[in-house]
Amino acid sequence: MASFDTVLSAHFPKAIPQGDFVKRSYDLLQAEGFRAENTIAFVSLCRDELTLPLVEEVKKTWGEAFIFSSLGGMLFLGKTGFLAAQHHAPNEDGRERHVYFALPHIGVDAQGEIGRHDRPGRLQPSHACGALHGFQTELANRCVSLGIDLDDIEQSLLKQHLFRKLTYGDIPDLLSLTKIAYAVILEELKRMIQLTVDPVHNDYAVLTGIQIHGPQGMEYIWPGETYWVREGIQHGFVLN
Repeated sequence: MASFDTVLSAHFPKAIPQGDFVKRSYDLLQAEGFRAENTIAFVSLCRDELTLPLVEEVKKTWGEAFIFSSLGGMLFLGKTGFLAAQHHAPNEDGRERHVYFALPHIGVDAQGEIGRHDRPGRLQPSHACGALHGFQTELANRCVSLGIDLDDIEQSLLKQHLFRKLTYGDIPDLLSLTKIAYAVILEELKRMIQLTVDPVHNDYAVLTGIQIHGPQGMEYIWPGETYWVREGIQHGFVLN
């Protein structure tokens, strides 16, 4: 029988506890001149309340953060949102520093069921990520609507962004769809940084991956691309 631990090792190798993800990244970046007092953190996670402990970890480490979050962890705030956030950054020695956290999320229950989470007070397990599950259900039923629903704008945009990455006729499971969401979020983050960040005056770090909610409050991060940039030169680092 599968379990949370077997699923974690099989599908998210080298995942680390959520607190370690934040602490290790801070320690590594501090050595490169990024500190809580001279850096602003930007956070893009799903709106789900399950993601809030990671927001709190970031705020406890980096100070108050500018929240980019949307359904599924997608980045929909555009250039206006990115520029507004950057204008809040501290200035030290003529330079400004940003740290970008951007992660979709997924639940795994004690029996190793992917996409499920037991929430306090709920009689039945619920889905995580619910927005991705909703899109996956539409794909499975072959009834995907890709128009903009003004009563459901974020979910409409999520479906449009993810659908472009699918092969015609493909119906990914929730695990695969979460990894596609990660790739889309990373791509959009890089594009927005390119459009809005001046490398002459700004240093920044990118911390991406997938947030994993396990049973009994266990929270892990599977690290994706992690790197920092100074004067346009990228430097990678490893957290696991």
